[in-house]
Formats: sequence, C-alpha cells, structure tokens
Amino acid sequence: MAETSEPIVGIDLGTTYSVLARLDESGRPVSIPNIEGEMVTPSVLFFEDNDVIVGKEAVKAMGTEYLNVAECAKRDLGQREFHKEINGQHYPPEVLQAWILRKLRNDSMRQLGEYRKVVITVPAYFDEVRRKATQDAGYIAGFEVMDIINEPTAAAVAYGFGEGYLTGKESAERKKIIVYDLGGGTFDVTVMEVGGRDFVTLATDGDMQLGGRDWDQRMVDYCAEEYIRKYGLDPREDPNVEGRLWRECEDAKRTLSARSKASVAFEFGGNAIRVEVTRDEFHAMTRDLLDRTAFTTRQTLQAAGLEWGDIDRILLVGGSSRMPAVSEMLKELSGMEPDRSISPDDAVAHGAALHAGLLMDLNQGKAPAFTIRNVNSHSLGVVGVDPKTKRPRTAILIPRNTPIPAQARRIFKTQKKAQQSILIQIVEGESSSPEDCTEIGKCSVRDLPADLAAQTPVNILFQYSENGRLTVDVRVQGADRQLRHKIVRDNSLSQKELDRWRSQLKSSS
Repeated sequence: MAETSEPIVGIDLGTTYSVLARLDESGRPVSIPNIEGEMVTPSVLFFEDNDVIVGKEAVKAMGTEYLNVAECAKRDLGQREFHKEINGQHYPPEVLQAWILRKLRNDSMRQLGEYRKVVITVPAYFDEVRRKATQDAGYIAGFEVMDIINEPTAAAVAYGFGEGYLTGKESAERKKIIVYDLGGGTFDVTVMEVGGRDFVTLATDGDMQLGGRDWDQRMVDYCAEEYIRKYGLDPREDPNVEGRLWRECEDAKRTLSARSKASVAFEFGGNAIRVEVTRDEFHAMTRDLLDRTAFTTRQTLQAAGLEWGDIDRILLVGGSSRMPAVSEMLKELSGMEPDRSISPDDAVAHGAALHAGLLMDLNQGKAPAFTIRNVNSHSLGVVGVDPKTKRPRTAILIPRNTPIPAQARRIFKTQKKAQQSILIQIVEGESSSPEDCTEIGKCSVRDLPADLAAQTPVNILFQYSENGRLTVDVRVQGADRQLRHKIVRDNSLSQKELDRWRSQLKSSS
C-alpha cells in the first residue's frame, strides 16, 4: 500500500451512524474512535444556540429538544432543503452532512494529525445528483474528496482483504457473492464477482428510502397506537415525547435481535405505559419491509443473469442486517447461511480506507493492489421529442448495469430554422416518460450560428466516470467547436454557496 506521511482515510457516511477508518503502518484498515471513545458516531445533530453538536449528545437531546435535532439528513440529499426547519432556518442537507464529517475529522485529527484527502462511501443506488451532494458535503467539511465508492463495493473489498486476496492470493478461486446492505436509512444489494485482486460488479439495485429507520417507525407507531387505545391521546403530538419514543423503540429493536421480547416504557399526558413487543409481533408488523428487500435481491440476481446455485456467498452489511429475520429470509431464499464474517458496522469504512490506499498508490505511480469495476445503478438519458407523437420521451444513452466508466453518443436534431439555443435535459431512470424519471440537471448551448438550418444534427456525448459522476459534451454541426457543458442542477449548491458554508463551518469548529 501507499507510503505517505498523510493518513489514508475512508469514511462511511451513514444515515444513522458514521465510521472513520484509516490504514495503519502495515496497510491494515482500522476504525478510529471518536472523542467519546466509540467507533461509531450517530449521524444526529443538535442545534443549541450558536453551537452544532453532533453524535451521542445530540441523540440525548431528542428527548428534550427534538425540534432542534436533525437526523437522517442523508435521505434528503438531492433536495434543496432538509425537510425540517431548525431554529427558523432550512438547511441544505449537504451542510448537515458536512457537520457530521467535520465532527469525524476533528475527532480523528487528535490521533492522526492534520489531513485532507479522504474517500467517502455512498449507497450503490444513489443517483448522480446525490453523489455530487455527497462530494459537496466533503468539500464543505474541509476535505479533498479523492473519490466516492459504493458501500457494497467497499464492503466486498474489506471482505477480500480479510480473505487474503489483496496480499498475494492472486490465484484465489473466483467467487460470485451478493452483498446485502441494510443500513439505517438505505438499502442496497449488489452482485459481484470477487477473485484474485479483481472486484467486478455484475448488477446492483436498491431503495434510497428503506432502512432500519423504517423498522423503528413501525415500532413507534405500534406503541403510540397502544397508548391511544388505552388513553385516547396520541403521544406523537408532543415532539419531545416522540423523540424519547424513537430512542426507546430503537433500543427495543436491538433487544429483539438478542431476546424474544422487549418492552417500551414512556409517559405522556400524565400517564405512563409499558408496551411489550415480542420478536414474532415485530417481525409481523415489518414483514412487508423485509419482503421489499427480498424482491430487490431476486431482481438483482436476475439482472446479473445468475441463479441462486451460482452464488458462493451472501455478505451481510449494515447494522440493520443484524435482525434475525434478515438471515432467516435470505436462508429461505438462497438455501445457504448468510456470511457474517465482516463487521456490519466497520466493513464499509474499512473498504473505503483500502480504496483510498489504492488511489494513493496510483498517484505515486505504483501498481494497484486491486482493481474495482462497477456498474451504473440508473439508466442515463436526455429528454427528446418523439417525432411521431410530438410528446417528450426519454432517450436512454447509458442503460442501467452498464460497466463504468462508460461513454455513449447519440445524435438529435434541432427543431426549427435559425435556432439560437438548445436546452438539454438530463435524466436518470428506467421510464420512457421523463415525468417518471429523476432530473439530474440541464445543459444549454447558446449563440448558435444565425443561419443554422432546421434538423441540424446535435451530437451529445455522455461520459460517466467510475464514481458515478457525469460530464456532457455537445457538438452542433456547423458550430466551430465541441463544448463540455456544465450541468446546472436546480437542487445543488452553487460554488459560491459551497465556499460560504465551508467558511462558516471552519470558523465554528
């Protein structure tokens, strides 16, 4: 691995918990504890006057100052504002993510010294807009983000390291594995081929709005409804009671992974209640959530062109994968026992640190210790006009599950004579209707030649990088040059806004 005076750092920026890891002197990934001495940091923020407190103390504030607590900001990436107003202000989710990163950075520098370069992980199913937002969060936090890497891929790299693939076992038998990653707020499933020093993604899918948080919500609703039945009042109407209930229900969920029953106690409106929940009851109330992950897993396996008999191992990643129902479901689906050999909490950060070491090696001109080949999780295209119906239609340039990096070219035509500008709408999604796709942004080409004829060819080139970021080149026949156009994203922060927030976070730490 790379020899450098600067620490080699990878960060698992999770929806509910985050972990920072580095490579030690022998090239092994190790997690770095925060200032509280814990390896995982809750991705929760508490706004107290002019201070922003991140982590364990912010979780405590959920029961007393819930209106001033922000959690699960990762789920709002890609939106202009976080869904909850705090202290009379709507914050961009990138900024909330940056405060979490800043906490990890400041705590780790007490042990590692000053550093700037990092690799940050993202869900494999994150679209291009959310990937950019994650990079922007790293910039605001004061990092130089060398790369972003998919969480399941990072976990597979950590698994490969543990198996010895990165330390000389080049002749190791190639295995086809499924990485089932159920985190606090997102779910990913990735089919990979791993062997020797190669990590090749065959197919990936997921759900950006499905994770352990949704299991917690079911428990919260169940307990609230028990209270309503007994006392006729809804405890969720009081934000602080709701905050305490969230904490109690998350603890009860964890208890049910080890015991057959748990209880949730809370007070509201002068009345106290203790709700007992059995593991079977909890599984019944969340069965549809688990079924969603089973459906996605089957679909991804099919997209990879494989059957269960082709799979050698199922890796469980993400804290929520500890729930017994997950293992039972996967065993029923596949006929094999899922592999828990890697830490659900640390594996993703460890893989990110190993990838950071790979990038450092490449920067120093060294041969890479391993190679990664990913696929794109969403089809990429532009909005065109159907010549027959004259209605907007998605023209896909790069289909989903295409190996990346990738590029694709397509020719469109101008609609009228002497057209002075062209607006290119870029979308991600599988639907032929642009309305059912996610808009990444727009590119505009202006100042076209005054005598441009109607139906002039417009050549559009997509270049999609390994980290899931897109650049667009446009050539208009008759124009004198090809242009690389900046994508304008309605929900992204401008460079001026990024610099302002970066300065603000730096001055507040």
